Amino acid sequence: MNMITFMIALSLALSIALTALNFWLAQMTPDSEKLSPYECGFDPLGSARLPFSIRFFLVAILFLLFDLEIALLLPLPWATQLQAPTTTLAWTSILILLLTLGLVYEWIQGGLEWAE
Repeated sequence: MNMITFMIALSLALSIALTALNFWLAQMTPDSEKLSPYECGFDPLGSARLPFSIRFFLVAILFLLFDLEIALLLPLPWATQLQAPTTTLAWTSILILLLTLGLVYEWIQGGLEWAE
């Protein structure tokens, strides 16, 4: 038996075993929250005039901000091969410091507390 056939058989057997294990161990009694069509914290069948918490949007904006941080730091390994890698390190350190200070400020102000 050559190596490719062995790898295909092994990956197929592992996939079947893990799928069977998932069906065997999975919790088959979901609660009403997981069965609802919306999981964002409000009743979709109620009145549309109810006030919606601004905290949901603040958490979403914070998530987008830190997601953007990852996108800005992705080219860093290639930027260290430039002629002045210390400049790259300085700008990266400034970016991470500013975002860390912003996170600490939000934490102190209570912007990360979901429930009041």
